[in-house]
Order: sequence, then C-alpha cells, then structure tokens
Amino acid sequence: MSIQIRKAVKEDCARLLELIKELATFEKAPDEVTVTLDHFIESGFGEKPVWYGFVAEDEGVIEGFSNYYIRYSTWKGQRLYLEDLIVTEQARGKGIGKLLFDRLIEEAKEKKFNGIVWQVLDWNEPAINFYKKYNAKFDDEWVNCSIEIG
Repeated sequence: MSIQIRKAVKEDCARLLELIKELATFEKAPDEVTVTLDHFIESGFGEKPVWYGFVAEDEGVIEGFSNYYIRYSTWKGQRLYLEDLIVTEQARGKGIGKLLFDRLIEEAKEKKFNGIVWQVLDWNEPAINFYKKYNAKFDDEWVNCSIEIG
C-alpha cells in the first residue's frame, strides 16, 4: 500500500484548505468556508497552535486529512475533539479514513486523553456506518448551538 499517514505540516495547508472546501461542498454548505489560508496556517502552526492534524498521502498526493483540538470536559477530562475527517471523493474506498481514524485513536492514547468526540451529519450514512464499526455512541439528546462573533 502506498498510503502514508504523517503529521500535517505548514506547507500542507493550501492543499488541506482544498479538502476542507471539498467537504463543505459535500455537506451542502460550499459558501460556509470563510477561513483564510493565512488564518488557517497561523491557527495550526503559529506561536499558539489550536489545531493539530494528520494527512494521508497516496503516492505523494494528500488525499485525506484529519484535524483535532483538545477539548476539556468537566465530567471526563481532556478529550480529543475530531473537527474533520476528510477523504477526497476519488480516494474513497482505499482505507484512508480507517488509517486516519486509527492514527487519531493512537494519538489520543499517547496523550492520555479520556476519549474522542466528534459530530456527524444525520444524513451522512456512509460516515455513520464507518463510525459504527468503531462502536461509536450516537447521542440524539444534545442539540448543537453556536453564535457568530464579528
């Protein structure tokens, strides 16, 4: 297998933003990606990074990406919050998602986090079925909330 999983580096960011935009289109929200490349780079590789990530390369081309940040739960302690797990449409079915998710589990164990949490759209059956293979718990009790600032 030619797929390699490695930590994301600053030089990957332009390609990663392309994958993020592809994901937004898949999720029927192509105009919702408003982060700039400079802000994305600064947030991941500046003085105080707030996100961390892994890339999946297939013959030197980034075809998948996962990024996370540390979430603190007053009930559970530190947890890895998976923000995105993205595999390009043309690379799906090669096991890239599994390799990235397995690497995230390894990362959580290495950093002694108490778990991994994330969100998935209720209509994204392929993703839901993927997560079911990991015995993920799905919570239909909590409602997502957000506000925009600025």
